[in-house]
Amino acid sequence: MGATATLSESGLVAEPGQEISCSVTIRNAGRVVDQFAIEVVGDPGGWATAEPATVNLLPGEAGTVVVRFAPPRSSDVRAGLIPFGVRVFSSEDPAGSVVEEGTLQLGAFTEVTAEVVPAKVEAGSKADFEVAVDNRGNHPVAVELSALDPEDELDFQLERNRADLAPGTAAFIRLRARPRKRFLRGQPVRHRFQVFVIADGAEPLKTEGTMVQRQLLPKWLLPALAALLVLLLALVTLWFTVLRPAVKSAAREAAQEQNQEVIKAAQDAGGAAGEAKKDADQAKQNSEDAMKAVGLTPPTEGAPPGPRASNGVPNPAVNGTPTDFRVAADAAVDSNVNRFAEFPYAMPDATKTLVVTDLILQNPRGDNGTLRLLRDAGGTKTVLLEVGLANFRDLDHHWLQPWRFAPGEKVVLAVSCQTPGGGGRCTPSVSFSGRIE
Repeated sequence: MGATATLSESGLVAEPGQEISCSVTIRNAGRVVDQFAIEVVGDPGGWATAEPATVNLLPGEAGTVVVRFAPPRSSDVRAGLIPFGVRVFSSEDPAGSVVEEGTLQLGAFTEVTAEVVPAKVEAGSKADFEVAVDNRGNHPVAVELSALDPEDELDFQLERNRADLAPGTAAFIRLRARPRKRFLRGQPVRHRFQVFVIADGAEPLKTEGTMVQRQLLPKWLLPALAALLVLLLALVTLWFTVLRPAVKSAAREAAQEQNQEVIKAAQDAGGAAGEAKKDADQAKQNSEDAMKAVGLTPPTEGAPPGPRASNGVPNPAVNGTPTDFRVAADAAVDSNVNRFAEFPYAMPDATKTLVVTDLILQNPRGDNGTLRLLRDAGGTKTVLLEVGLANFRDLDHHWLQPWRFAPGEKVVLAVSCQTPGGGGRCTPSVSFSGRIE
């Protein structure tokens, strides 16, 4: 066995910033002369010393070492019960080293500081500050805040009037000051105010701030309005003296030139009409002569025309009933980009033909994936349109050659959802417009 150690006091009481000591009796329990190193371990190790740090003892001899504790007055060292150990290390028999344990009860101290940041603010209708409160003590404290204007010219609004601070922490509480009276123009007015901070177990603190109240109208506004008025007067003068007469003259010349062109075009048209009438009369005479030559009687003037044969079949008029409908998708996320969730639309009347002329594709939440429009003809599906969801939010299509869906065919909206924009599922939609025949 290397050594034994005994503390004179196992429970110590100290105050921050003060020094306290105890003694340790060390006995050489070995059979040879040994040197022992003394060290304080645990949280107090940074501010505790042993005097002397080493002792040399003969076998069976005892020695005394003084251990001094000097806890700093800092928020880094918390108040309360702090355990520690005194380790006695044997040079000749390391396995015989010992640690004697004890506790130190550290007292509490309160230290709170406060400051208004910034100290001065210039504003017209309101000024925003922050009250910085620091807990420099070694135990938690609760503080209460209040603001006061000695001249009673300001209204205050604190973000909160109470804060709980751990040791070594700070709180920043917003404070807004509003002047009770405002003015459009005039010299700046200074308003000084105080903020009181009351902490448990400490004297009340007072910190000051200043609001410099400015006029509500900007200083540059009146000169700018005067310059704008001068510019408007100059533009009005320029219009009535230079631009308006020039515009009237140019308009008059253009009107006269256009009138001459109209008269000439009318004269040319009259001459062409006379020539055309002459040619028409000659053609009528030739037609009547030809009909008489084959034994037919020409039609009399003003008689209604008879039926005429037609070599071709006239195109039927475009008919049908206008329609519009919307197909919406609600597709789950699928890691397989080649797998699509399908949302079909079938005509209410399976005997009618659907003609689609316009499409509106909508992806309001910005989903990511692929959208397809399919034609389902008795189970045979054909892709009509494919577009990436990430490429649009709203997309319009108008077809010069419309899509025609024969009776019994279905319109299918297919979606492959990779990354939904709003959460769990992809929800694009397509609005169709056209007619039913």
